[in-house]
Amino acid sequence: MGRITKRMRAGSLAVGIAVGLGLGMTLGAQGLLQRQAAITRRAIGKPLGEQAPDADGTVRKRYAGTRIDLLMVGDSVAAGLGADRPKDTLGVRLAREVAKAAQRPVRLRTVARVGAESSMVAEQLASLPASYRPDVAVIVVGGNDVTHRVPVAESVLHLQEAVRWLQERGVEVVVGTCPDLGALRPVPQPLRALGARASRQLASAQREAVLAMGARAVSLAQVAGPFFITNPDEMFSLDRFHPSGMGYKRIAKAMAPSVLAALGLAERLPFGHHAP
Repeated sequence: MGRITKRMRAGSLAVGIAVGLGLGMTLGAQGLLQRQAAITRRAIGKPLGEQAPDADGTVRKRYAGTRIDLLMVGDSVAAGLGADRPKDTLGVRLAREVAKAAQRPVRLRTVARVGAESSMVAEQLASLPASYRPDVAVIVVGGNDVTHRVPVAESVLHLQEAVRWLQERGVEVVVGTCPDLGALRPVPQPLRALGARASRQLASAQREAVLAMGARAVSLAQVAGPFFITNPDEMFSLDRFHPSGMGYKRIAKAMAPSVLAALGLAERLPFGHHAP
């Protein structure tokens, strides 16, 4: 969730979320949220820059068998911003989980971009070579839609278009729904509660939409969110906004069952995983 400035992001988080939720705010309430946005800007800062590690490549080359192609699509979480090393990004962590289960090499390609909203996913997919056909695509997007007050219906429509584009090319799709912004401790109350409510609404709409299309959904707020709430020092990176390497490890382990199921390598799914 980078690219735009922290000032723009925090400002949207302050007033935009409330307006987007249809909450009638008095001038006093708006002023309170704006003051809290200023506190958030100072607390978060910008220590990570706006470029995630370049992690593309093949994992576990020593394994025999046909290579599996994994595509990462979406925002800074899918891109891995906050990881200190390429091998700690969500993409590489997931590739390792898949390679271990399949005993086959996995080639990772990432088109996810820091700061992306759901409306930008189509551009990411359009950048791919015409002949490229990954075995599975993982989409994580939505946090920036919330902070930029994109209407839920509009956000979901863009996600559906991306899922349809991939499915038409024979790609299995796993969507990690919008993370719970209520886990962001630097954001004070009641601003954090508004973010939590908006992100949960979007996550629920994303889940229902992609399941209806035959794709898979993983509720990140359920499968990974509790770890970020109880162990924030380990799970968050320096900015206390994006996951750390340990945070991405936890998210990858949490998402792996659905990715493996999409590849036909698993059948039973734990809590928080949704099959079409």
